[in-house]
Amino acid sequence: MQRSLPHDAYDELAESYAKLIDTKPHNAYYERPAMQSLIGDVSGLNILDAGCGPGVYAEWLLNLGAQVTCVDDNEKMLEYAKRRNGDRAAYHQANLERPLSFLENDSFDGILCALAVSYIQDHSALFGEFGRMLKKGGWLTFSTEHPFFAYRYFNVDNYFETKQVSCEWDGFAKKVRMPSFYHSLGTIADSLTTNGFAIERILEPKPTEKFLEADPKSYEKLMKFPLFICIKARKK
Repeated sequence: MQRSLPHDAYDELAESYAKLIDTKPHNAYYERPAMQSLIGDVSGLNILDAGCGPGVYAEWLLNLGAQVTCVDDNEKMLEYAKRRNGDRAAYHQANLERPLSFLENDSFDGILCALAVSYIQDHSALFGEFGRMLKKGGWLTFSTEHPFFAYRYFNVDNYFETKQVSCEWDGFAKKVRMPSFYHSLGTIADSLTTNGFAIERILEPKPTEKFLEADPKSYEKLMKFPLFICIKARKK
């Protein structure tokens, strides 16, 4: 199987990532509350957790009464997801850059994809595959780096051009070089609408009070300029 772009970096991070993800401020007190606010009632719904990592979102969805299918390319992350959620969910190792042909058409009520779409170069292909698997009227909720933040942070010389970038991560107890792709806001939006999605909401999150307690310096920065963007779209 062709490995995903960040596979090796997450191999290095898997253990510390799984240990810290519940309380790391940028995830637990910033990105995750924003994403959860967009999703609403999931009781009885069939949800795909695309790029599930160590299973934090899957656990949340399961506890709210959803049926959950977890997909991730990294075998270590999937193992942590299994340890966390046991046989309550279904698990598949797969690269989101490739067709997920083992999952049926029109089989999911919703798809959650947290901080994973930036690892995919071709958003149109990804969102087309998500649209194939969603029932009519089903929702897609995802988070990613805010294009304006990424444009500045990576010193991109052409705002409109999708390109591979990388940076050093040091927030999970060890340093790794994390590769990803920069995408413009227009690229993200066009990839949704040309694949039959209607954008319902764009959320530029702000940190919570728990974030302030944990990391006051970063809190002040995030209150002035967003790091992430969360989008909810629906299959027409």
